[in-house]
Amino acid sequence: MNDFADAVGTALATLGPGRIAALAEGIAGHRSTQELTELIAVPDFPGPVTAVLDAQQADGLTSAEAAAYLRGAAAGYSQHTSERAHAVWSGPASRVVPVRATAQVLIDLVAHARCELILTTYSAKPYAPVIDALTEAAERGIRLDVVVETLQGAGSALNGVEPAHAFRTVPGARLWHWPSASRTEPNAKMHAKVAVADQHTLLVTSANLTQAGITSNMEAGLVVHGGEAPTRVSEHLRQLMGDGTLCLLTG
Repeated sequence: MNDFADAVGTALATLGPGRIAALAEGIAGHRSTQELTELIAVPDFPGPVTAVLDAQQADGLTSAEAAAYLRGAAAGYSQHTSERAHAVWSGPASRVVPVRATAQVLIDLVAHARCELILTTYSAKPYAPVIDALTEAAERGIRLDVVVETLQGAGSALNGVEPAHAFRTVPGARLWHWPSASRTEPNAKMHAKVAVADQHTLLVTSANLTQAGITSNMEAGLVVHGGEAPTRVSEHLRQLMGDGTLCLLTG
């Protein structure tokens, strides 16, 4: 049953407990593989569902056995991932009030990703500890998407090299932008700064992905483990990528 257990673990991290519970009911109802894939999979992620179904067959599990395992796994994952939020800070620290450093939180989030990472930033410059962590994640097979502002989109507010250039050495990183022509207001900016891993851990911060933003500027944020917020942010960004609001950078 090791193959099935491993496949369920990966699917939970990617799809979340709600979809895994729905998959359990679909399997219990003897729905076809195509029906289950169409019902459960999110855009760009049919793989985890197929992997669970293939592992069920390989391990010789009945529909009732597989459904029972999936129900238990979904329930346990939900309990384990109940929402926890902590303050995150860049810049001067206080010995009286403990807060986690932005750089360490971001690096930990990247290091513990199992399937996917999405980052958004207004400005970006190479900061070795973060770039190294992203490179290691990419080499582990983590899917990495980074949304950046462009010099054109920022107008005169940014200068120098394009923010996307900061990630040029990260293998397989997909870089996205909000095309200026698609913006609802002439001066609108891509100003979001978040990092979300596996729809489970979410960092929301005022810090750009630069050494100054992550370490020395006074910046504040929250890191959220579990609950609905990481899933919603991830799904929203995926939707913006899917409907063309965000576009892949080329060249």
